[in-house]
Amino acid sequence: MTYFGAIETGGTRCSCAIGDDAGNIIKKEVFPTIKPEMTMPQIFKFFIHEHAKTKLDAIGIACFGPLDLHKESPTYGSITTTPKPSWSHFNIVQAIKTAVSVPIGFDTDVNGAALGEQRWGAAAGIDTFIYITVGTGIGVGGIIYNHLMHGLIHLEMGHISIPRYRGDNFESVCPFHENCLEGLASGPAIEKRWNVKAATDLPDDHEAWDLEAYYLGTAIANWSLTISPKKVILGGGLLNKKSLMDKVRKECQKSLNGYLKHKIILGNIDEYIVFPKRMGESGLLGALALAERAREV
Repeated sequence: MTYFGAIETGGTRCSCAIGDDAGNIIKKEVFPTIKPEMTMPQIFKFFIHEHAKTKLDAIGIACFGPLDLHKESPTYGSITTTPKPSWSHFNIVQAIKTAVSVPIGFDTDVNGAALGEQRWGAAAGIDTFIYITVGTGIGVGGIIYNHLMHGLIHLEMGHISIPRYRGDNFESVCPFHENCLEGLASGPAIEKRWNVKAATDLPDDHEAWDLEAYYLGTAIANWSLTISPKKVILGGGLLNKKSLMDKVRKECQKSLNGYLKHKIILGNIDEYIVFPKRMGESGLLGALALAERAREV
């Protein structure tokens, strides 16, 4: 059996795990995402201890972005212009390498999650799809013809401009964009808009979820027109509000307005926009998949 380390860094917490090449999570610990100097020592301690017990073949890092993913770059492995305090320009790959000398796989949290869903989850056997996470932020990862989507940088589709719902004058929570999806529809946006501590505390029949579905459904319609994914996997903390999914599906159909004449969109939308197979574990599975790839290089 081959064992890997997995790190999923999120806006509020960092999950560290040991897993095997069958996608089984064997051990897991979670640390708060504070400042690098506070969070990283806990991550180091976890992996140094586990590597001494069980030889790890590689470690995968599925990280919030934006990231420098160009291996020829002098700052490869760094988090770049993130709105998360203290993490801008922090080189997380180099930090992990100093603690544990094994191959490191590195990509965005959502690209990692997409890879994990293809390897062990809801996208098994599908060569072109996108994975969306909606929580502290909104991110999108994708695979086209079995290749992770990379270009000038990586995808930052959570920051696309989105048409506001009629009469919506809410001040975006994104420090960079006034009308981006993340600024209008992320967890912090819902909490600020409705003055609640946690978005998921709002009841199922609250108008917040109709507005949220409009923004997510409209965005998925746009991505369906531009990327033409064969499946859309929608996850993240806000999807723990299970009633949101059907609202999003209906808003996507409404936005497309019959333009895409495909049976899966017209009649089987519940097979097109789906939950992750292992809800809550997509990021860690993605990190395992990134580690597996790093070992093979």
